[in-house]
Amino acid sequence: MFTVMKPWIALFVVLLWIPAVAQTANTIGPANTIEPGDLVKMLPKNPVILNVGPRSIYAQAHIPNAEFIGMTAEPQGIQALRDAVKKLPKTKLIVIYCGCCPWDRCPNMAPAFNELESLGFKNVKALHIAQNFGANWVNQGYPIQTGMTAGIAK
Repeated sequence: MFTVMKPWIALFVVLLWIPAVAQTANTIGPANTIEPGDLVKMLPKNPVILNVGPRSIYAQAHIPNAEFIGMTAEPQGIQALRDAVKKLPKTKLIVIYCGCCPWDRCPNMAPAFNELESLGFKNVKALHIAQNFGANWVNQGYPIQTGMTAGIAK
């Protein structure tokens, strides 16, 4: 025997589901992403690179001179992001990356990207890491630093 879901319950379920879907990296358009190989070519120019992922991954290996922000799926990560960029010109190139998990499941990229846009930054690129930082950066032989080095936004 089947029961019919009341319309208000269905609406409630949909409203709960929408924010979860809307906050994945898939919501960042291709024009706003950069591939790992392209970022490697830019490293000699010292772009501002912000790691918006877990501390444990950053400590193991991170992009040289990347500043650790923390997980922007959490309020303290968003605040750290705001603090890190407050003195930067709105036209400065900022590259954000996480690498905690596959791109389509990353909980940190969309909140970071959306926050930077809401703060008025016009040149934000999200590093497209398809699987994870190990597979798509470290295992490709791209340069890394280890430990909790202090990056400074330029």
